Amino acid sequence: MYIRQANPSLAIKRIQLVAHKVKFLILSTAIGFLTACADSVTSVDPDSDKHHSAATAPFVVSGHAPQIERMQWSRVDAMSDEFNGNAINLNKWQIEPVGNGWMWIGRPPGLFKPENVSVSNGSMNVEVSPLEKTTELKGREYKYQGAIVRSLEAGQPGWYYEARMKANATEMSSTFWLMTKSDGVKKLELDIQECVGKMSPDATEWAKNWDHIFHSNAIHRVNKHNPEKVQIQGIKYLPEQNHERYFVYAAWWKSAKEIRFYLDGKYVYSIEPSVDWDVPAFYQMAIETYDWNPVPEDGGMVVTGTKEQRTTRYDWIRTWRPSTLPPAS
Repeated sequence: MYIRQANPSLAIKRIQLVAHKVKFLILSTAIGFLTACADSVTSVDPDSDKHHSAATAPFVVSGHAPQIERMQWSRVDAMSDEFNGNAINLNKWQIEPVGNGWMWIGRPPGLFKPENVSVSNGSMNVEVSPLEKTTELKGREYKYQGAIVRSLEAGQPGWYYEARMKANATEMSSTFWLMTKSDGVKKLELDIQECVGKMSPDATEWAKNWDHIFHSNAIHRVNKHNPEKVQIQGIKYLPEQNHERYFVYAAWWKSAKEIRFYLDGKYVYSIEPSVDWDVPAFYQMAIETYDWNPVPEDGGMVVTGTKEQRTTRYDWIRTWRPSTLPPAS
C-alpha cells in the first residue's frame, strides 16, 4: 500500500486558516452581542410610547439612574395623569388661579386664565396669546395671557416627580415645579424645570441661554420667618431648544437634605437646600411672562406664533412614592 506523506507546511496553513475563521466568527458574535446590549440601553427614547400609560416605575435609562432602578415604586394616582381624556380632571388639578389658599394671578404683563388650559390628543395643553384688550387688575397692567395648573394634593419628601413636557416657542415660560402654601413657617419653592421658548431681544444678559436649558431651583422664599431669599440652582445647557421636542424632566426629593434631578431618564445634578426641605408641596405648571425675558413691544411670538408654537404641552405627569428604602449611596 502506498501511503502519501503529509506536507507539514500545508497542514499548518490549513490549521491557521481554520483558526482565523473561528476567530472571525467569535469576534462577529461578540460585536453583535455588544451592539444588541448597547441598543437595549441607549434606544430608550423619551419620544417613544414604550413607557406610556403602562409605566410601573419612573422613566429612567438603564445604568444612568441606578438608585432609582434599585428601588420599588408605587404610583401616586392623585398626582399623576396621562391626559388621555378630553377635559382636565378637576379632581386632581386646579386651573383657577385664585382658590384653595392660592392668590397669584400672574406676573404682569401675563395674566393667568383657566380657559387657556385644555386636554386633547393625549396631552394637557396651555396656550398663550395676547389679551383682546389691555386689562388692569389690582393696579397692574396685563397685555398677555397664559395659565397656571396646580395639583390638589401635596407631594411629600422621598417621592419622585416627573413630567414629559414640550415647551412653547414664545418669549413666555414653560415650567414644572413644586410649591408649599404660604401659611407655614417655611415657604419653599422647588423648580424642577423652568425655561422659555424664545429669547427676547431685551433679555437680561444672564438669561441668554434659557431657551435651551435644564434649570432647577431650591428657593427658601421670604416671609415673616425668613427675611432673606436663599436660592440654590442647578443648570445644564442643552444642544437643542426646549420647544423642539418633548423632554422628560424629573426630580427625586430624596430627603430633607438632598434633591436629585434627572433629564430624559438620566441623573444630571443634585441640590442640597439651605434648610431642611420637609414641607409638603403642590405641583405648579405656570406659563407666564418674565421681566428678565420680556415680551417685545410688538408682542413677539406671543402675537405672531402659530397655535402650536404658542402652546406648552404635557404628555404626562407622574408621581411615585417608594415602596422600598433608598439604597446606600
